[in-house]
Amino acid sequence: MRVLGVNAVFHDPAVALVVDGEIVAAAEEERFNRRKHGKPNVAFSAWEMPERAAQWCLGEAGLRPQDLDAVGYSFDPALCSSAEQLELDDVWDHLRVDYARRAPGFLATALPGLDPDLVHFVPHHVAHAASAALAGPYRTCASLVLDGRGERASHLASHWVDGTCTPLAAQALPSSLGLLYEDLTAHLGFHRSSDEYKVMALASYGQPRHLDDFTGLVRTTPDGGFVTDKVDWAAYAPPGHGDLTQQHADLAATVQRRLEQVLLELARWVHERTGERYLTMAGGTALNCVANSVLAEQGPFEDIWVQPAAGDAGTALGAALHVAHEQDRLGRPMTLAALGRGFSDSALEQALRTARVPYERPDDLTDRVGAHLAQNHVVAWFQGRAEYGPRALGQRSLLAHPGRAGNLELLNDIKGREQFRPVAPLVLLERASEIFEGKLPSPYMLFVHRVRPGWRERIPAVVHVDGTARAQTVDRVEQPLLAGVLDAFEQRTGLPVLINTSLNTAGRPIVDSPTDVLELFGSAPVDVLVLGPYLVRRADVPRVRP
Repeated sequence: MRVLGVNAVFHDPAVALVVDGEIVAAAEEERFNRRKHGKPNVAFSAWEMPERAAQWCLGEAGLRPQDLDAVGYSFDPALCSSAEQLELDDVWDHLRVDYARRAPGFLATALPGLDPDLVHFVPHHVAHAASAALAGPYRTCASLVLDGRGERASHLASHWVDGTCTPLAAQALPSSLGLLYEDLTAHLGFHRSSDEYKVMALASYGQPRHLDDFTGLVRTTPDGGFVTDKVDWAAYAPPGHGDLTQQHADLAATVQRRLEQVLLELARWVHERTGERYLTMAGGTALNCVANSVLAEQGPFEDIWVQPAAGDAGTALGAALHVAHEQDRLGRPMTLAALGRGFSDSALEQALRTARVPYERPDDLTDRVGAHLAQNHVVAWFQGRAEYGPRALGQRSLLAHPGRAGNLELLNDIKGREQFRPVAPLVLLERASEIFEGKLPSPYMLFVHRVRPGWRERIPAVVHVDGTARAQTVDRVEQPLLAGVLDAFEQRTGLPVLINTSLNTAGRPIVDSPTDVLELFGSAPVDVLVLGPYLVRRADVPRVRP
């Protein structure tokens, strides 16, 4: 059973391929077209199909479009019979729905040979839920999906038993926790549906001074839903235009705290209805790692699993898994997010030769990299298959020394980011509990952790202003090279932690190909590039070539 999943409607267009229940490949179009989020988040861009991601996924499996048994499309236009029913002010919404209805034809044009009758429409929030419930480790679980919007709702609570979904509650638009956070993001001067993580970081600098007001503005309902009233943002802080103040930080802290409280109430509701021990989560709101951590520590569930590609990109995987299950093929759990493009050693070497940069292939690669990091060099680390989702998880990463406080400012300068933004730590799984308190393991950077006393002073570059860090745990079996670098670094410094931030610059997607990373290395002050088994030192690269 060969099923292609496609997300194309809102933002983060992506494709995933599931063959006989196994996730073979998954990739976001942004990694190919080099546009952040793949396309603008506007209604009239809904026709932009993730063609290159689809072609790569099929090629990775050696398949042609005519070899597919089904295609899952993560939006169901039948749920949107009219713009009026949506109760939205978006005058372009009818275009989005019309393009979705025509998706089978668009896909058949983009993938010659595909039978358009094989395309199945999967409701947006069902696709989100399936991406976690069917890809996660628990075959029986409760599920929460929260995002900006789907066809006519912004939330789905459901119960999954052996791959079958029973919906329990859905919140109709216009109430939306995701849109509430997006509105705040825009008010602060950031890009909506893109920069919400900046608001989460800014919140740590503030106090929830307006919580009483927002407890009335944002509230849960007895049926498992919620209400988000319209907010007069200017009454709490002026619009942000690059001049953020304590007022803005306090407003961010208020909305963040209220989001956490509402999530707890929704989780308790679904727990009471299902009695399940485990919760799976997806939707853009599930990328809020601070809220996830509150839910893990204070919520009623024994464990929580969040889809690493929790945003709309993940609905491509969810749609494929959902359709595969409908055809009596229950998938196997997802164990790694490294589902994107990879390159052979020969292809990597050819890229270096074409770029005419001096390189070497050291026998002791991990030791050499550990030594460079111990000397406070910044390392661009490009290994294996690219990550699916927004987090760099040791496949396409910038690595640095966490014991030098100035490295936070240095990395934010290299990437062109705001200085209030934190960077994250990498740590071996077996060492993590010595240094961090909170949900462990944490392989996907979807939870924050309190840094234990005694360690905050030792690894200051990765400690946020509130004493937390968004740690990623490294399993030796799954990521032996990265584990080797951590070992080599600790041998020299006594620190079992490294800085890990995404290998990109502001406004650009994470690098995906050798060409992408060589372009970054050529323009950013990175000291060392590791491209598969090859190592390039900045000091060896001539400043001017003949």
